Amino acid sequence: MDLEQALYTRRATRQFTSEAVDRSMLLRLIDAAIQAPSAVNEQPWSFTVVQDKGVLARISAESKAHILRNPPKEIASHHLAEHLRDPGFDIFYGAPALIVISSVVDNQWAIENCALAAENLMLAACAEALGTCWIGFAQMWLVTREGKAALGVPPAYVPVAPIIVGHPKSPPPPVPRKPPEVRWIGA
Repeated sequence: MDLEQALYTRRATRQFTSEAVDRSMLLRLIDAAIQAPSAVNEQPWSFTVVQDKGVLARISAESKAHILRNPPKEIASHHLAEHLRDPGFDIFYGAPALIVISSVVDNQWAIENCALAAENLMLAACAEALGTCWIGFAQMWLVTREGKAALGVPPAYVPVAPIIVGHPKSPPPPVPRKPPEVRWIGA
């Protein structure tokens, strides 16, 4: 798959087969992630790969409970709260792997650096016919002391980008894009 096709077809995947993603593939995706630019070329990221179903289930349950105890205002008035209260709802949608991209805490551009690496990882996965999704529900708990401990993330790092990876049950449908809002300055 060429870059343009990956850019136009990569979408969030939320339905996966039970087929595992092998370690060599996950390492190739991480290698693609580290090709991303980073502020001042610090490359401050760290990667944690979770394939243990029990750990994934624990992170899902702890993340849901944490959000319900500390709801952001976007969730409070949205139907998403119903999902979070459902004990059967898996925030990872049954994906066989979670890759969490973390950054050193004292980096001013931690979020930007990890987001760039995450997009590289997700585009590389798309090119390999794998599905991905950035799981925002996991972020709030993973940055806690308990969340970092569950991942083995050292105190000097902060988890930023939890990305699930797996074989999609079917290709995600196209999602229409709004026209861009563009302001031109100069000629």
